[in-house]
Amino acid sequence: MDIRTGAALDVHAFSDDSSRSLQLACLRWPGERGLAGHSDADVAAHAAADALLVATGIGELGSVFGIDNPKWAGASGAMLLKEACTLIAKDGWSISNITVQIIGQSPRFAPQKGMAEAAMSAIVGAPVSVSATTTDHLGFIGREEGIAALASVLVTRA
Repeated sequence: MDIRTGAALDVHAFSDDSSRSLQLACLRWPGERGLAGHSDADVAAHAAADALLVATGIGELGSVFGIDNPKWAGASGAMLLKEACTLIAKDGWSISNITVQIIGQSPRFAPQKGMAEAAMSAIVGAPVSVSATTTDHLGFIGREEGIAALASVLVTRA
C-alpha cells in the first residue's frame, strides 16, 4: 500500500468589492467581507484541494486550476475541491482524512465549525477536521487584510 501526506497553504486578501460575499470552508458567510480571487477565494477549500493534488503528485492548485483557464473563473471552492477529489480517485488514490486550519481575525469560526466540517467531509467522502486561530493582530492577517488556511492530508493507494 502506498501512503502519502500532503500539505498546502492558501492566502487571499479581502476584496474591495462590497458585493463579494465570503466563502469559507465550503460555506457562505452572509454579512462578512469577501475575499479577492479568480475563483470564490475559499482559502480552506483551496488549501485542502492543493494538498490533495500535491500529495498524489498530480500537480498543484495553480497548475490544475490556473487563472489562465476561464473555466475556473468564479468557481466555488467546493467545486475545486470536488474536482481535485475526482482527479485523485481516477489515479487510484483514496482520502483517509484532511485537516484544515483557518488563520484570520474574522469571522468568528466556532459557531460554524460543525457545518463546515460536515460540508467539506460530504464533498471529499472522508473525515475533514477544521479549526481556526488568529495571529493576535500580528501581520497582514492581524490587520484584517486577508485570511489564510493550512491543510494536511493523508491519502492511500492500494
